[in-house]
Amino acid sequence: MSNTDSLRRTERAPLSAAFTRAGVATAIAALLFTVILVSFRPFQPAGAELTGQGGDIVNQLGFSSLGAISIFALMAFADPRVARSLFSPSWMLMLGCFMLSVVLATDPPTAMRAASFTLIGILTMATILALPRDADSFSKVVIFTAVVVIGLSYVGLIAFPHEAMHTADSQEPEHAGLWRGVFTHKNIAGPIMACFSFAGLYLYRRGDKLWGAGIFAAAMIFMLHTGSKTTVGLVPFSILIVVLPSLIGMRLGTPVLFALAIIATAVGTLGIVFIPPVKHLAAVYFPDLTYTGRTTLWEFAGDMLAKKPWTGYGYESFWGTPLLLNQDQPFDRPWDIRTIVHGHDGYLDIAVLMGIPALCVAVYTFLIAPLRDYMRIPLRKENIYLGDFFMMVLLFAALNGFLESFFFRRADPVWLFFVLSVLGLRQVSLRPLAARRPS
Repeated sequence: MSNTDSLRRTERAPLSAAFTRAGVATAIAALLFTVILVSFRPFQPAGAELTGQGGDIVNQLGFSSLGAISIFALMAFADPRVARSLFSPSWMLMLGCFMLSVVLATDPPTAMRAASFTLIGILTMATILALPRDADSFSKVVIFTAVVVIGLSYVGLIAFPHEAMHTADSQEPEHAGLWRGVFTHKNIAGPIMACFSFAGLYLYRRGDKLWGAGIFAAAMIFMLHTGSKTTVGLVPFSILIVVLPSLIGMRLGTPVLFALAIIATAVGTLGIVFIPPVKHLAAVYFPDLTYTGRTTLWEFAGDMLAKKPWTGYGYESFWGTPLLLNQDQPFDRPWDIRTIVHGHDGYLDIAVLMGIPALCVAVYTFLIAPLRDYMRIPLRKENIYLGDFFMMVLLFAALNGFLESFFFRRADPVWLFFVLSVLGLRQVSLRPLAARRPS
C-alpha cells in the first residue's frame, strides 16, 4: 500500500469518524445537553417564572422536540443494556410518587403540563448518559456543552449586558451588577458554573489538561461574579470531600463524609425550626440565624404539612396558588408567603407537594442509593474519575437543596445536573468504562 494512500486515509479519518454510529450518538448527546441547559429562551430577564411554563408555545414545541429526539436516539443508538438499566426500582417508585402528586393536584391538567417538562428533562439527561460509548465520547459531550454554555454567558455580558446581568431596575435591584449569563437568575448561574468547574477538574484528571484547566478557570471566574456566597463555599468543600479520600487511599471515606455533611446541614437548617433542642440552642447562641428569612417560610410550610402529611397538596398546588394568596400576611413576617414561588428548601417542598412518604423515597433515591453506587464503582481510572465528577455534583446540589428548591422543578438546569449525577453514578457502578484510546 502506498504512502499516498495511507496519508489520504489518515486525512479522512477525523471526518469519517464523526459520521460513524458512535460519532452521531455523541453529537446528539452533546446537542441535547447544550440545548436543555441553554433553554429555548436564553438571556430571559423577566425571571424564572417565565421559563418552562406550560402556556409558552416556544417551550412546548422545543421540549416536545427534545423528548422525541431522546426517544429516537435511545432506540436507534443506545446500547439496549444501558437503556434498560437507566432507572432503578427506587427511581420508578419516586416517579410513581411524582405522578400521584400530579393526580392529586388542585388542577391536574395544568399540573400535568408542568410535569411533562420535568419528565422530558429526566428523559433527556438519561439519554445523554446512554448515548456516549466510552469515556472519550462523554468527555467530548462535556467539552462541547461547557464551551457553548460558558461562552454564550460571557458573550452575553458584552452583547446583552441588561439580560446577562441583574440590573437596578429589575424586581431584585439588590442584585444589580451580578452575573447570570444565559440563565434567568444568579442563583441558577452560580450552581451551574460550579458544576462546570467540577467537569473541568474531571477533564483535567483524565488527561484533557488544556480543556479541563480552561473550563475550570472560566467557570470559577463566572461563578465568583454571580455573588452566590453559598455556591462559592460549597465548591471547594465538595471537591475536598470527594477527591482527598481518593488521593490518600481512603476512597470509602467519601460516602461517610457525604452522609455526615448531609446530616449536619439538615440539622443546621431545618433542625433549627423542627427539632426543639436544636431550635432552643439556635435561639440562645444564634438568635439572628434565619437564612435570610427562610426559617419563616419553613415554619409556615411545616404547619401546612401537618394538615396533609401523607399526600401533601399536590404538584404545583401550594406555592403561588390561591391557597396562599388568600392567606393573611402578618406585618412582622420577613417574606410575603403569598408571592413566593417555592419554599427555598427542596426537601421540605417534596414533603409539602407529595407527602412525607414521598420524601422518604426521595432521600433513598437521591442520597442513599447513589452512595451505594459510588461504593460499587469498579476500581478503574475512567470509572473513578467519572464517578468522582458525578459525586461532586451530587454533593454540591444535595447541600444546596437545603437552601434552594429545584427538585422536580420542570427544566431547572440545577435539577437537570442533579439528575445527571444520580443516574450517572448508577451507570458508572454497573460496568467498566473503556480507557482512553491511544492517539
